[in-house]
Amino acid sequence: MRDHTKTNRTVLALLGLVLLGGGLLVLAGGADIYRRWNLTPPAGWPLTASRNVLVPSDQTRWTDMGWWWPAAIAALALLLLLALAWLCAQCRRPPRRLTVADSSADSSEEAVTVSNHALSDAVTGDLTVLPGVRSGQVRFYGPPTHPRTRIRLELGTGTGPEQIVAGLHGAVERARRSAGWDSLPTHVALSVARHRPHRVE
Repeated sequence: MRDHTKTNRTVLALLGLVLLGGGLLVLAGGADIYRRWNLTPPAGWPLTASRNVLVPSDQTRWTDMGWWWPAAIAALALLLLLALAWLCAQCRRPPRRLTVADSSADSSEEAVTVSNHALSDAVTGDLTVLPGVRSGQVRFYGPPTHPRTRIRLELGTGTGPEQIVAGLHGAVERARRSAGWDSLPTHVALSVARHRPHRVE
């Protein structure tokens, strides 16, 4: 999960730099900055002065069609919505602390909380001792009082999912009871460790 998050943020950063660079080049050409400041524009860049156009006339052959502008606007709006949804998904960070017990009858008493990282490590340690499990990763996300969890397990060769289902269910159930939650929705992803092919002499 952490690797996917880093990859997504890296891609977003690169896309942002590309869009920022393109926007600055368009602004420089539209404001005629190259001529005013005696700068050399990028080679082959179409917009080098305020009188130039970004899209040449020979690339506008479909603009007279009735479907062109609605289709172009719809496509741009869809791309914008997808980009915003992706950005919002990257900005949602898991809670740093989880509420593991409700307040008692005394309203002045604060709820007991535990570090998300500590609880994730505890459940991960509980899972990695299962037979056939080579490595694991557990992450809690969602509301601190009613979280969900994602579990990724790497299985050794020759280990099937049916061999660890009981142990996996037990580890999740122990975490739920220890935290005092009514339920703990869990998403599990399993993978098999890669191995080199055996050579036959």
